[in-house]
Amino acid sequence: MTHSTLPRRRLGAHGPAVSALGLGCMGMSEFYGPADDAQSLAVLHHALDIGINFLDTADMYGTGANERLLSQLLATRRDEVIVATKFGHVRAPDGAAVRIDGSPAYVREACDASLKRLGVDHIDLYYQHRVDKNVPIEETVGAMAGLVKAGKVGHLGLSEASAATIRRAHAVHRIAAVQTEYSLWSRDVEAEILPTCRELGITLVPYSPLGRGFLTGAIRSAEQLAPDDRRRIHPRFQGGNLDHNLALADALSALAEEWSYMPAQLALAWLLHQGEDIVPIPGTRSIKRLDENALASHIHFDAGRRERIEALLAAHMVAGTRYPAAQMSAVNV
Repeated sequence: MTHSTLPRRRLGAHGPAVSALGLGCMGMSEFYGPADDAQSLAVLHHALDIGINFLDTADMYGTGANERLLSQLLATRRDEVIVATKFGHVRAPDGAAVRIDGSPAYVREACDASLKRLGVDHIDLYYQHRVDKNVPIEETVGAMAGLVKAGKVGHLGLSEASAATIRRAHAVHRIAAVQTEYSLWSRDVEAEILPTCRELGITLVPYSPLGRGFLTGAIRSAEQLAPDDRRRIHPRFQGGNLDHNLALADALSALAEEWSYMPAQLALAWLLHQGEDIVPIPGTRSIKRLDENALASHIHFDAGRRERIEALLAAHMVAGTRYPAAQMSAVNV
C-alpha cells in the first residue's frame, strides 16, 4: 500500500485532507498496559510511510509523554502530518485527575504547553477534550478562536460534546471535527450528534472504533489485560457483561472469516461506510496491525452485506456502559 492509494477525506468543510483512517496514539503512552517508545516510534513512521497522515494525541495521555513521543516524529516529518491534540483534563504530576478546565486562561496555557511538548509552531486540529460544565462553551470556544487568530491553531474540534453544545460552539467559531466513541458496539451518536454534525458540515472522528480492542475477538477475559490496563474497570469488560458481549465478538469474527477479512477490518470498513464525513482513529502499537487496519479503507460492502451486519447487531445487544459511572457523567455534555 502506498501514499497515493490510501483514500483521503476532509476535516470539516474547510479543513485539511486527511487519510480516511487516522492513528490514535493514546495507547502508546498510557491506559492499555506497557508500551515501548522505540516500537511506538517505528509504528508512527510506518503510518506516514503508508499514507496515514492524521495523528491523534492529547496533553493528558501519559501526562504529556504522548505529545513528547510525537515530537520525535514531528522533528523530521512535520510537513507530512496533520496533528490533533486536546486540552481540558487537568492532571497532577502523578497522573491523578484534578478537574476539567475550559476557562479561557487555561485554554491559552494548555495550548502553549502542547506546542512546546510537540516541538511545533502550530497545531492543525485542537480539541476541547471534555466540556467544562462550569464554563459556558461560548467562552471556551472564544478563547480557542483566539488561538486560530494568533496562528497557533489551524482548526477547532470538540470531544464528547452534545448536539446542543456543538451548535452553540459552532455559532462562535467554525468547528471542523467532533470526536466521540463510535463503533459496532457504540452507536448512540447516530441519534443526534451525527445528524447535527452533518447539518453543520462537521467531520465525525470516532475513537475506539474497535471497541477498545474487544471487536477484534482477541480479548476473551479481563485477566488477559495488564494489571494497570484501564479496560479492567470498564463495565463492558467485567463479569457477566463481558461474557454476554463475547457473543457479539464471536459473531463478528465468524462473519469476517466468511468474507475473508480480519474482524478489525470488518469493524473499520463498516464505520467508513457510514459516510465520507467519518474518519476513525484506531490505535495500535503494532506495524502488522497498522497495515491490516489500513486495508479496511479499500473494503466495499454492497447493500446485502450491510444488511447482514445490521441483522447481526440487532441480535446481539451490548451489555454495560461505555465508561464507569463517574466518567459517563463527562460525556455527551
